[in-house]
Amino acid sequence: MFLRSIAFVLALLSAGGLPATPVTAQSGPLRIEITEGVIEPLPFALPAFVAETPAATQLAADISNLIAADLEGTGLFRRIPAEAHISRVTSFDAPVAYADWKAINAQALITGAVSADANGSVSVKFRLYDVFSGGELGEGLRLGGSATSWRRLAHKVADQVYSRITGEGGYFDSRVVFVSESGPKDNREKRLAVMDYDGANVQYLTDSSSIVLAPRFSPTGDRVLYTSYATGQPEIYLMQVGDVRQQALNTGQGAMTFAPRFGPDGQTVVYSRSVGGNTDIFATRIGGQPVQLTNTPAIETAPSFSPDGSQIVFESDRSGTQQLYIMPASGGEPRRISFGQGRYGTPVWSPRGDLIAFTKQNQGRFHIGVMRTDGSEERLLTGAFLDEGPTWAPNGRVIMFTRESAGAGGQPSLWSVDISGRNLKRVPTPGAASDPAWSPLLP
Repeated sequence: MFLRSIAFVLALLSAGGLPATPVTAQSGPLRIEITEGVIEPLPFALPAFVAETPAATQLAADISNLIAADLEGTGLFRRIPAEAHISRVTSFDAPVAYADWKAINAQALITGAVSADANGSVSVKFRLYDVFSGGELGEGLRLGGSATSWRRLAHKVADQVYSRITGEGGYFDSRVVFVSESGPKDNREKRLAVMDYDGANVQYLTDSSSIVLAPRFSPTGDRVLYTSYATGQPEIYLMQVGDVRQQALNTGQGAMTFAPRFGPDGQTVVYSRSVGGNTDIFATRIGGQPVQLTNTPAIETAPSFSPDGSQIVFESDRSGTQQLYIMPASGGEPRRISFGQGRYGTPVWSPRGDLIAFTKQNQGRFHIGVMRTDGSEERLLTGAFLDEGPTWAPNGRVIMFTRESAGAGGQPSLWSVDISGRNLKRVPTPGAASDPAWSPLLP
């Protein structure tokens, strides 16, 4: 089958406050082909971007390489080595020698240029070509920012290339909040950290003085909910990521509260509350009063809103085993959606609204899987000693999760996998890491 064809509408983007400026436009039929479940990566040529000022020489090389790394990291693209190139791109406005790029079987060609001034301002522009149709795909784009934001500029270009060739939204210009862990398995220190989606630019948001769990981004990416044991029992906190300000959320006095998630409006929080050994799901407006959504003797936790905010998926053992249920966002009678062998937990609704990711335990192994919202078409994407806690990329194409190795010295690490089950790979972090949560695309 084919992925959706190129969308020839390019949203204007900006980085660091400078406007995005169109360069030129033309359309073409380039697609990625998937045959019988095996993807043949699309070969693309990306000559090093042209440095239009002396100060841009290193930046041009770095930006080019990061764009290529983003695309190749999806498993859908393959960069043709520079030594195989016949043409040499020395000017951004030079005519494209399509015959030379066809000769090395490049299906897509990405060209660009970078300029930098003495004040630290950087400008990046690029074009994307369909080599075999001999046309430009969408409009060229110019992005501006500071020299310190060069990685974001590269990610934005890669997002545009990815989107034009697949017809899907990108996910490279995003961040991941997670729990950074250190120390022995039976006495780990934990603190919140945030990084670029590819593991770069790690920043620590809390110290290790108290245990922290389950951080979750807001829909705008500027706030994080998480569970902290700072008072000796689990309580939910809200943090402003920009200045690391934090406050306890009003979730009910004297109760253990945990597993929080934002609603799509960014003002509603759904979470679990445990009193007297009974755990139910509650919701609250930030600054408002809690409202109870479930009321059974069962353990009900890990709630997650649908993208339109009308429904909540959660896990419950009300049937005798841990299973997945969906109920209206205001509460009410839920319907069970998991019916396979084993136990199901940590459900998360896809940003697209069509799938629910989950953790499954069956026959001594843990899996990350996906299913339709009615429980049909269940697919297990991974299997290991311990895989758990999926989180969706902003475009709903990739899932990140925690994988822990076996044994007394076992350590958790972050991994990602495509929703087809392909392209399983480890996400680099400075040390042990768990509980990832993906941000939306950055503004």
